[in-house]
Amino acid sequence: MEHWGYMSSNGPSTWAKYYIDNNPGMGQRQSPIDIVTSQALYDSDLGALNTKYNTESKLCLKNNGHSIMCQIKSTSELTGGPLKGDYRLEQFHLHWGSDDTKGSEHTIDGKKYAAELHLVHWNASKYKSFGESADKSDGLAVLGIMIEVGTENQSFKSITDNIGKVTSSDTEGQIDTSFDPKSLLPGNTSKYWTYEGSLTTPPLYESVQWIVFEDPVQYSADQMKTLRSLKDSDGNCMQDNYRPPVPVPANESQRKVRASFK
Repeated sequence: MEHWGYMSSNGPSTWAKYYIDNNPGMGQRQSPIDIVTSQALYDSDLGALNTKYNTESKLCLKNNGHSIMCQIKSTSELTGGPLKGDYRLEQFHLHWGSDDTKGSEHTIDGKKYAAELHLVHWNASKYKSFGESADKSDGLAVLGIMIEVGTENQSFKSITDNIGKVTSSDTEGQIDTSFDPKSLLPGNTSKYWTYEGSLTTPPLYESVQWIVFEDPVQYSADQMKTLRSLKDSDGNCMQDNYRPPVPVPANESQRKVRASFK
């Protein structure tokens, strides 16, 4: 597929034809999903997550035509929880809707949020780079944070204040002040759901250990409007750039959602 996006002609409903149907073995652990909390299995072995994040002196912003992505250059690592080994933070990005009633990729008991923030990590204990790990079954770990509309988020403000530098598709900019990725996380990171899934954008590699936090984070209505002002690769306002939840195969044991809390 030469040019994927979020329009009816190249959006999520078309992706399986190009990235799943012709790849034997794929399609059993696709993401996102609807997390049904009553069916999540409490796992007492799921310990605390440890984030050893370093401050970025000059954060790089990219409009890649599908989202705004912030590339991480310092060595910041995630350990603990369901992970075996050290996972290094590569980048973070968001998915959001055209209004505040939708935008998250995962849903919680069917509930949609205005946006979802993803912090993408790769298995530095086993692989040499993000590129090498991206298609491996244990290659990636992604933190998913639900975003609801409320008060202005001071940590995210430094990003929305600089979004004007990357309004157009395939542009880059820079935040000249220091930025701590840990400030993006919810106050309580001890409560989360985890399952084995995939990237939610092409090529949809089934390589992600998903860790989705129970507690959402608030962004203001103005901050959400700023995200929607970006232009995508199709020349439209960047809105509804999310993949809806996919069905969970009934016979797939790897799809069990585990919870760190009762």
